[in-house]
Amino acid sequence: MIGILDGKRILITGVLMESSIAFHTAKVAQEQGAEVILTAFPRPTLTERIAKKLPKPAKVIELDVTNTEHLDRLEGLVRAELGSLDGVVHSIGFAPQDALGGNFLNTPFESVATAMHVSAFSLKSLAMACKPLMSEGGSIVGLTFDAQFAWPQYDWMGPAKAALEATSRYLARDLGKDDIRCNLISAGPIGSMAAKSIPGFSELADVWNTRSPLSWNMADPEPAGRGVVALLSDFFPKTTGEIIHVDGGVHMMGA
Repeated sequence: MIGILDGKRILITGVLMESSIAFHTAKVAQEQGAEVILTAFPRPTLTERIAKKLPKPAKVIELDVTNTEHLDRLEGLVRAELGSLDGVVHSIGFAPQDALGGNFLNTPFESVATAMHVSAFSLKSLAMACKPLMSEGGSIVGLTFDAQFAWPQYDWMGPAKAALEATSRYLARDLGKDDIRCNLISAGPIGSMAAKSIPGFSELADVWNTRSPLSWNMADPEPAGRGVVALLSDFFPKTTGEIIHVDGGVHMMGA
């Protein structure tokens, strides 16, 4: 049976644990016929171990999205492995501990700048590093956590995600002429390594226990991964600058 990504070549960032959305994106992408290459930082060896659990082997490239040298060499490394790209997945986010957990009013700018650089500006950096590999067009998909609201404990990651969402729209505007789409999946909370680094994460996640129309399982990242794969496919050929919610419906609930 031919999958919806049959023959596609996809670069996926952010595979840190088997519980991550990025891992399940890679898994579903391979199951749907894609060739996948992964990037990792700061521990590529950890990602190499996790990658062995995928249906098929996947090469891992070290990539710090704040490092110009890493970004400059990415095209050559990917071209040597896959030749070109049809899709890119941005699953990268980080904020220092003093930017999370109820410290919003006291967070220094240096920590805010780090969160913005890694979590938002990196989407533009990654897109431009991969653009030469997408000469025939393609799809860029990022992951956000609904930035319309002020979430408990999320603090400066909220503005960082708002910046990510705006960055995606501007990339969609400027890359459209190259037939490159840029969209985001807004996923509900998942018990990943990134989530567990947020102090008081359980308070945030508890919202889904009371407000989600569809039952939400924090231990199941596959629905979000399937959403990413759908946007990578040719089934959304004229959709760009969009945010698709895979959150059980919480985003549309009123009081």
